[in-house]
Amino acid sequence: SCSRAKDVTMPAKLPVNFFSTRSPVIDLFRGQLDYAEHLRQDSEIVLYFFYAPWCGQSIAAREEIEHVASRLSDQVLFVAVNCWWNQGKCRKQKHFFYFPVIHLYHRSFGPIEYKGPMSAVYIEKFVRRVMTPLLYISSRSKLLDFLSNYEPGVLGYFEFNASPQPPGYLTFFTSALHSLKKDYLGTIRFGVITDKRVAEEISLVHSGSVYLHRHVNTSLIYPNDIMNFTAENICKWALENREMLIRWLRPHGGKSLLLNNELKKGPALLIFIPYNPLAEIHPLLDEITKVALEYHNCNKSQAAEPDLQHLQDSDSPAFDSSVPNAHTKLSETFSITKYPCCNTVVLPQWHSISRTHNVCELCINQTLGVKPNKVHVPHCNFLEIEAALDSFYLQERTFFQVISNTIECSNFLSFYSPFSYYTACCRTVNRHFLSFISSEKTIFQTPKVAFSSHGKKDNTQHSIPHIEDRNWFIPDLHISGTNITGLSCRTNKTLNLYLLDSNLFWIYAERLGASRSNHLKEFAAIVDLKEEVHYVLDQNQSLVGSTLENFIKNFSILYSPLKRHLVDDPSLHFHEQRVITEVTTHTFHDTVFLSEK
Repeated sequence: SCSRAKDVTMPAKLPVNFFSTRSPVIDLFRGQLDYAEHLRQDSEIVLYFFYAPWCGQSIAAREEIEHVASRLSDQVLFVAVNCWWNQGKCRKQKHFFYFPVIHLYHRSFGPIEYKGPMSAVYIEKFVRRVMTPLLYISSRSKLLDFLSNYEPGVLGYFEFNASPQPPGYLTFFTSALHSLKKDYLGTIRFGVITDKRVAEEISLVHSGSVYLHRHVNTSLIYPNDIMNFTAENICKWALENREMLIRWLRPHGGKSLLLNNELKKGPALLIFIPYNPLAEIHPLLDEITKVALEYHNCNKSQAAEPDLQHLQDSDSPAFDSSVPNAHTKLSETFSITKYPCCNTVVLPQWHSISRTHNVCELCINQTLGVKPNKVHVPHCNFLEIEAALDSFYLQERTFFQVISNTIECSNFLSFYSPFSYYTACCRTVNRHFLSFISSEKTIFQTPKVAFSSHGKKDNTQHSIPHIEDRNWFIPDLHISGTNITGLSCRTNKTLNLYLLDSNLFWIYAERLGASRSNHLKEFAAIVDLKEEVHYVLDQNQSLVGSTLENFIKNFSILYSPLKRHLVDDPSLHFHEQRVITEVTTHTFHDTVFLSEK
């Protein structure tokens, strides 16, 4: 009877070749894991491609792997293993939750799992990183190239003159491989300095020292006295202290909380650009990262990239505010870094200081901080003066002299930077505006200078560039109400900056409002999840640094002029009869209010 019938199952078909027999990839389609391990013994770099023959993603990645193998098969051994065949050792020993899986080995170190996009250029880039985890820096120009990259950089200094493998070098080499294990996007770059004079440029003196380069915050030297010098510790230290000015987002295409978790952190600027990881130069990316660097450069008293500046111009002297009486004539070569930034301020009637003085000369001074590199003063800008005025009015500094011809000076610390302080020198002039104008140039020429008890003596007689004169010295600097420099710290609408490769993720750009006729595949949008709004950069403008700056500035100001973007797909406008009508922003009024139903 039917109840006694046994279950009959068809045995699995014997596996067949997944890759072509002419392919440079060795295909172990019966899941021979032991033979795969044997092959690894004789090769320096091995890539394992674990697949399931029925899996659509494995089939799609097959062509990409073959493309990479055709380019690197002379340096890397490519082995594909069928991990689905139930009689094979791979299925019995490995328990993967998804396919395909890519593992790389550098000699005995591994496995390093690749979790990036299954695209040939990305896979090849990762394989090349595993092949050469360290960049060797033997000259100043190579050091400058390394430091100017937007990705975080870790540099080790080792003297190879004494021995072919100096102490600590192998540990540092292994730490670079460890970082690829934890950071599969390869955002931290590792380099080795082999020349003592080059190492001194970044204050590395002892062989075995490790340096973490950061663009905005102070760069760090590995604390050997606190942490043991192990590969895991160096990698952990670099990952914890790295500076992420701008992040790449690479959704894997399946269900994921990646975008949700990032957008929950606050307003996000998503920038879509076509990206080839194998290209040697990325001009658009360089421009975007320059904007990101300026945006995050909150310590306005220190110019961005000070170490790069002094590498490029080693002859420029470091600014020293301990010599305030330095006189330099304007006829000589002018250097903005030798002068503080000053402006003349007419005090309002309500201010307490105006009872005794009505005109002040407000200057921004620079002190030399304890830094591993030289400190440079940035160009004088309107925001510096604005911040000084705010601090000055809030401090309500009261000067002791009654109405007289003396000038009284006072110093007070900056609220924003420990390396800056403001100097205010005030006096009384004729209340009549016309005589103020006629005497403007002689206001501060009186020799009588009085100092308040909390102030330091400062000489105000030498020529100082005023804020309104800065275009004469710096023709490229334009006056504007908002400056991108340090804007992330001066607004409550701080943006997180993200990059996406439009070659892979253009569908996300289209969902955000990108035009389908956009052949350049360049797009930028700001998404504010909390306010439930998003803004799109005008697609008639090219995506360059200046337009991106204006987009960020327009979002950051209190009453933003940006227009909220409403998602609406014109291709969805059908006139056929439907049971359920889809409502968009354009059809809402007609459908809901004017419809008879």
